[in-house]
Amino acid sequence: MDSIKSFSKESLNKELIKEYKENLKDEIFKNLVNTLKIDENIGSLNTSTLMDSVCELKNCSKCKGLYECANKVTGHYLYPKKDGNIIDIGYVACKYKKENDKLLELRNTASKELLNARFKDIDITDKNRVKLIKWLKEFYDNYDGIKDMKGLYLHGVFGSGKTYLVYALLNELKINKKVDFEAIYYPEVLKKLKEDWDTYNSKIERYSNVPILLLDDIGAEQVSEWGRDEVLGTILQNRMNNHLTTFFTSNLTIDELEYHLSLTKSSIDKVKARRIIERIKQLTIDLELITDNKRK
Repeated sequence: MDSIKSFSKESLNKELIKEYKENLKDEIFKNLVNTLKIDENIGSLNTSTLMDSVCELKNCSKCKGLYECANKVTGHYLYPKKDGNIIDIGYVACKYKKENDKLLELRNTASKELLNARFKDIDITDKNRVKLIKWLKEFYDNYDGIKDMKGLYLHGVFGSGKTYLVYALLNELKINKKVDFEAIYYPEVLKKLKEDWDTYNSKIERYSNVPILLLDDIGAEQVSEWGRDEVLGTILQNRMNNHLTTFFTSNLTIDELEYHLSLTKSSIDKVKARRIIERIKQLTIDLELITDNKRK
């Protein structure tokens, strides 16, 4: 009996080592083993754990942002840690999650600045902003709450001041022309709508009918069919039907946003993404803000 047990254990070890060596042909697996300085004995006993990490690292290598994260925990990847002969595995925040957390922190500290933004505080020395500033001033001069006026799809790099510039316009309209507006940080609003169903209808009603709406940082959200079709689609359709002015800020171009909106964790739907983009194009003028990062 002992010899049978010994034989079974020996056979199992051989199979584990064989599987381990086979996985070493994978470059990411091999790099992970070398980085952690894992020997054959420890590696063969932890191949499955290491491969879980490799699988998520491969997802990360093809990922363009939180919105298309394919890992089990959005914005994180499994990564092993070696402690003696023990391999432990835990979640590590990816670069996009860290960037998003930084943005949220910046937004919290900048909220007072945004609420106080005015035309007089805009930096007019940056030549790259001239076209945009001229557009904002003309919009302000011409807005009377009666005639149809398209809003803006303003895109540019992270930290370029997109949100501040739009807030400056909206604050001027509110203070001097008594215009009602709603400015929402889009990724956070989706989260809150899902968490508080009691206020869902009233918020959708408000976002659909307020005279001017700013959807800030669209494209930074995790796309779901519900968020895209039921929330965003409903709001934009109502605003388009009622000719209501709508603003967007985004780090994505309109084409990049269309690709982003086509991807959910369960499917790819280019048709529904195209419908959203067509509504945005009906509602806005497309402008790019080319400037230095103002948050450095």
